[in-house]
Amino acid sequence: MNVVVCVKQIPDPAAPQSLDPGTNTLVRTGKLIMDDSDNYGVEMALQLAGGEGDKVTLVSMAPGGETSGLRTGLAMGAADAILISDDALAGSDALSTAKVLAAAIKRANPDLIVAATESTDGYTGTLPVQVAELLGMPSVTFAKSIAIDGTSVKVERQTESGYDEVVCPMPAVVTVTAGVVEPRYPSFKGIMAAKSKPVDQVTVADLGLEASQVGAGGSRQEITDVSEAEARGSGEIVVDEGDGAQRVVAFLEQLKVI
Repeated sequence: MNVVVCVKQIPDPAAPQSLDPGTNTLVRTGKLIMDDSDNYGVEMALQLAGGEGDKVTLVSMAPGGETSGLRTGLAMGAADAILISDDALAGSDALSTAKVLAAAIKRANPDLIVAATESTDGYTGTLPVQVAELLGMPSVTFAKSIAIDGTSVKVERQTESGYDEVVCPMPAVVTVTAGVVEPRYPSFKGIMAAKSKPVDQVTVADLGLEASQVGAGGSRQEITDVSEAEARGSGEIVVDEGDGAQRVVAFLEQLKVI
């Protein structure tokens, strides 16, 4: 079985961040790391593809030929990776990114595609299902458990009231929630081995896409303005003079909580 994991490489959240003044988008130059949410997808894929002949392939889109984040996934145990890196991709929105990833995923001919529910620097949560639609595959979101049964995938899909049991044919796209598994830490042996694992770097043209389909020119979304979040104001102190409960209820009614 061949499992593909969509991996996003992002600027280190612990480091100072900056926005491009012309596009209001996050500056992504320099070293990138694997999005923390993708640790769960990589680990899930490694556990599912644990048999002889099984393989896990990482797919990512990043500027400057950056592979630092991919090497983390390779050190965990993935066999290889596909990196799409092209200046024409700058300014891509979720849909144009999905087009690029879908075209790259076709090269791997996967049985299953695993992705995080959403990235920690974008939070759109739309990309995985867009990839599924572009590939003509079924998608199951918010998986808290995944099992393979022949040519089908069984998923416990997390809901507000518990979980749904979903079965769909493969190939399919499944998004996983944090906590679906406990990600392993790359061992020293894995880190050294990752340095020699193949990363197939491709461009937009290699994928058969036109430059006008991706990047800022192909995006249907635009960030028009960015402003600082309002500072949190001080709360209201209620001195209980025998009517504290009533005042709390009145306050909650004002907020339309009750």
